[in-house]
Amino acid sequence: AMSAALVGYSSSEEEQDQEEEGGSRGGGAQGSPGASAGRPRLPAPAGLLGDPDPEEAVSDDSSRHGGRVRGFPHERGNWATHVYLPYMAQEEFLELLELLVSRARTYVPSLAAMEEFHLSLSQCVVLRYHWIEPFVRSLRERLAAFHRFFCVADQVKIYTNENKTRTFIGLEVSAGHFQLLELVSEVDRVLEEFDLPTFYKDPSFHISLAWCVGDLSGRLEGQCLRELQDIVDGFEESAFLLRIQWEQIRCKSGNKYFSFPLR
Repeated sequence: AMSAALVGYSSSEEEQDQEEEGGSRGGGAQGSPGASAGRPRLPAPAGLLGDPDPEEAVSDDSSRHGGRVRGFPHERGNWATHVYLPYMAQEEFLELLELLVSRARTYVPSLAAMEEFHLSLSQCVVLRYHWIEPFVRSLRERLAAFHRFFCVADQVKIYTNENKTRTFIGLEVSAGHFQLLELVSEVDRVLEEFDLPTFYKDPSFHISLAWCVGDLSGRLEGQCLRELQDIVDGFEESAFLLRIQWEQIRCKSGNKYFSFPLR
């Protein structure tokens, strides 16, 4: 069984604010690396990370954010940081998303569609405030030589985060894996410079589409998964929509965004 990669979730009230605002990020769902039996772990949704004000004390009242639990304790001056490829959803993609989510809700009614879409290149890690600038500078240097490239994300797959507090429906990459691994290896080298955890070994690169609280993968795999794949395969625009040209890499740290254009 292959154990895929996931990212760590930072849950806090900022998350709630972002979800209410319609989100502000392109992340996946993640937790710390820890192999789960054969089920790919996943990177966190973009809208789920972030500390708008590093000096602001945050209460970890789980009732404030749907029962989700932070992947790491919130401390002053710690900034949740995530490197990812943002995916700008077009109208047709949102139509496909609506078809998939409405079908999947017949199996898991509590599913919520993501409001922002991305493909993770790192886990969610914690940076001290004074490390952000050198971290971003190092990323910029390492990523400067990369050219734009295509990948195809057309395989429906079910993910859980590391500690099984959330389940995701994602579109896994079926072409472009090699270029993504090359990007991750550069991002990993920057993370190593700062003694931060690198990405999962043998990652399952994907774009998260929808999520729910708890481990409901058993209900979504099997029959539901087959029906979702049939919807993707039969969608008129899918060949065009799910062949994605990546044009930039993004890093979100707390409430700050940094973009690294691909050549």
